[in-house]
Amino acid sequence: MWVDEQIWGHRLWDSTTPWLIFLEFLGVAEACDREGRLLDDGGQPYPLRFKPARRLYLRNILFNSESLTRIANRGGNDAAAWDDWISFMNEKAQGVPVREFAYLRRRFSSFRDFANLMGMLRSSAIESSANKRWSSRFVFPFGRHALYEDLNLSTGSASREYINFGLPGELIYQMLCRSSSAEALRPHLKKAFEGDPCDRLLALVEPDYEEDRQTRGNSYLPYRRHDCFDELGRDWLAVLELGLPRFDAYPHLATLGTLHLLRYHLVVAAKLSGREAPNFVCEIVAPRKTLVRELSVTSYQRNNTLPERAVESFVARIGEAPDWLAAVSGEAPYTDCRRILVERVRWPSTDDYEGPHEPDQLLAEFRRAAVGRHRNHVANVHKSYGSGSGLVSRRGTTRMRYAPTDALLKALILANVETRMDYRALLQQLHERYGLVIGETEAKLALDPDDYDEKAFAANSERLERRLRTLGMLRRLSDACAYVENPMTRIAR
Repeated sequence: MWVDEQIWGHRLWDSTTPWLIFLEFLGVAEACDREGRLLDDGGQPYPLRFKPARRLYLRNILFNSESLTRIANRGGNDAAAWDDWISFMNEKAQGVPVREFAYLRRRFSSFRDFANLMGMLRSSAIESSANKRWSSRFVFPFGRHALYEDLNLSTGSASREYINFGLPGELIYQMLCRSSSAEALRPHLKKAFEGDPCDRLLALVEPDYEEDRQTRGNSYLPYRRHDCFDELGRDWLAVLELGLPRFDAYPHLATLGTLHLLRYHLVVAAKLSGREAPNFVCEIVAPRKTLVRELSVTSYQRNNTLPERAVESFVARIGEAPDWLAAVSGEAPYTDCRRILVERVRWPSTDDYEGPHEPDQLLAEFRRAAVGRHRNHVANVHKSYGSGSGLVSRRGTTRMRYAPTDALLKALILANVETRMDYRALLQQLHERYGLVIGETEAKLALDPDDYDEKAFAANSERLERRLRTLGMLRRLSDACAYVENPMTRIAR
């Protein structure tokens, strides 16, 4: 069935994390950069085609070599240690074209040094506790040689795996490629592939050979232009222009990338279902229950219904289309309506359909099937990406609500405050750009008069001010003057 994909693209996938989405994006960008077309679709946005690296020698050494530490700790003759480990790897390695690891002996001064360096690189693994299979573990993206695709080798040969890289990283790449910041982002991303000493060490671990890389590109983004694409590009560019080390910049990019995927998910859903762009009433966590908390819970629940309403609106539009109405009044209404559904949404997919044969009932059955499929994954993106980005939380209560974490607040300030900004102006900008409702002024604009309470939101704003002051990102000069500061700009100056 091709319904969620026509609304949001192929695909938004809930079973992933901000870091894995970011790693997937970097893998796509590195492959496109290798071919000289980074963030440049040549005027042909579809299809996206790229050849990601596999780096199976490196991955076997780092994550499929449990004897490495044991042999190094055993001590004794260096040559014997090399012989034992190389013999082990020549038998155990999977997915490599030739099981031969003797080249490493010539590249490192001793086996102990080699083992210690590999242990250091292994300790940088991303999401290491969640990825049990060795072929689905990833090192920190030090540079070009640290990027590779998720693979499954359980059948003996390497095949693409979608558990960790479910295509949202490819969507982010296409969003940035179509954003107004694509050209300005290109040189910054190129620097990400230049690498550092750790990346050069990873290159040293790989043998000299021509890797067999498979063409990938099953993703699809339905919009050539969108405000959400431009907002994502603007935020990433603002963070990258700070010139932070990648260890500092990448967590912010991962957080902001996931936040913008969440906004894209809800903004598209709201437009299709005929509703206004979503607002996010954010509680700055208080020690006791507040009115803002209740409104935040309500805001979350209201937004959580938008994607399913979008699916229902999509189905309803099919039933209101001229060709469907003509088919209903034609000589073979069921046959013609069924053909329309197969052509538009690939449903029903088999000839043994046993459902109702009246057009209205057929459409109702399709609606149930589409909503049921939607609830399996895409409906959960709001919760999954919201929690991952630090916007959605259950802290202090049993219900989900919007309660931004310190990490998200830092990322938003780095992306929106060039040097310093009036605190009230920042709250206004967060509302205008992201729909975040924190202070009393923004709440008055976003909420119904019956829900608005000036004192409750003023107290909410004061709690945020105290948090930012604790984080070293706000300075109050007088009773009427508070400024939010970008500490990274201050350090650079």
